[in-house]
Amino acid sequence: MKPALFDYIVPATLAEALGLLHDLEQDGVDVKVMAGGQSLMPLMNMRLAMPAAVIDLNGLEGELGYLYREGDTLRIGALTRHYQLEDSPVIAQDCPVIGEAESLIGHPQIRSRGTIGGSLCHADPSAELPLIFTLLDGRVTLNSVDGERVVGPADFFLSYLMTQVSATEIATEVRLPALPAGAGQAIEEFSPRHGDFAIAAVACQVALDAQGRLAAARLAVGGASSTPKDVSDVLNAHQGERLTDDLAKSVLDKVTSLIDPLDDLHATAQYRLDLVRALGRSAIAKASQRARGQVPGKRR
Repeated sequence: MKPALFDYIVPATLAEALGLLHDLEQDGVDVKVMAGGQSLMPLMNMRLAMPAAVIDLNGLEGELGYLYREGDTLRIGALTRHYQLEDSPVIAQDCPVIGEAESLIGHPQIRSRGTIGGSLCHADPSAELPLIFTLLDGRVTLNSVDGERVVGPADFFLSYLMTQVSATEIATEVRLPALPAGAGQAIEEFSPRHGDFAIAAVACQVALDAQGRLAAARLAVGGASSTPKDVSDVLNAHQGERLTDDLAKSVLDKVTSLIDPLDDLHATAQYRLDLVRALGRSAIAKASQRARGQVPGKRR
């Protein structure tokens, strides 16, 4: 199937894009913003989305396609593509879980076009980057003709495929904290086939003290409910303790009690909870190993 007819607009600057978006919305035109198009175009081809106009941001890579470290923060332009994050030496050095997550996204063709901003704004709860954004408690900058605002994951994700981005806003930048010294990160997911969306996923960051005890941690679950879920408090309640497998099991039992799991044609609610327990134990163990300087082999 092909998309319904629509006006195709390619602005030359971000300011022009924001002005066009504002004016079209004021005129009551149903308009969509396109970054990589890896989610929008399939929806349009199936006529699940039929906007009257599409504003294509791909001409703005000069403004919105960047990646660098500033202090303890990674600043990533919203048009930075998946393959650029996957292959970036900055990411490999300063936040390797991003590159690890990127390697799990779809296939090379998708990673060559899809963008970090597009992935976050599409807000599929099974997608890897919304999970990492939640894990690291990142920030996304939203711009409109009225200015900009910065939003964290707790406010950004509202429900399945729903975010805080208003009809006149464009996501322009993502900020994520760099990996702290002495910490390790990991992501584990299960999908029926390579390239499929995850039925469930767990990501973890662990920092250990000089005695090998838990100093700080972050833990997030994706794919199991309508938005990624930050469950860091459950793990951080055990600061000062050794991260044994028994402790991880106890933590994940508490985590599953906080999740309202999806029950659909892909998996039952109980199966998703079982996956969270198994994937969570593996992610916590791997992040702990990496914090100790023991680096397990790559997934692929």
